[in-house]
Amino acid sequence: MPFTRITLLRGKSPEYLKALSDNFHHALVEAFDVPPTDRFQAIHQLEPHELVFDRTYFASTARSDNYVFFDVTIGKPRSTEVKKTFYRRVAELLGDAPGVRPEDIMITITTATREDWSFADGRAQMIEQV
Repeated sequence: MPFTRITLLRGKSPEYLKALSDNFHHALVEAFDVPPTDRFQAIHQLEPHELVFDRTYFASTARSDNYVFFDVTIGKPRSTEVKKTFYRRVAELLGDAPGVRPEDIMITITTATREDWSFADGRAQMIEQV
């Protein structure tokens, strides 16, 4: 049940965005054991003055205009080791397609409790009895 907000600068092709979306989700499926059909994402393309980021903060090489920020909200907590595996896998997959450099990838993960999710119908499906 992860929900991912993907934020980057405006101007990428639909094919680029699809590869970004697909490979990020692929890493979630592999590393976090997310079902393949459990896919919720929002892609935000911003103008240069709307996406402010430090080019060097904790980066091995300066970030470029291809910087992408992934903000993931998850329901099931994952261990530090699983998260580290996930970060590495994202960098590998996005390096393959659409060709994002590892230093241009930033990921944050927030864990929400079961009652923090409503998938539809004004209900808390994760905690309500059917």
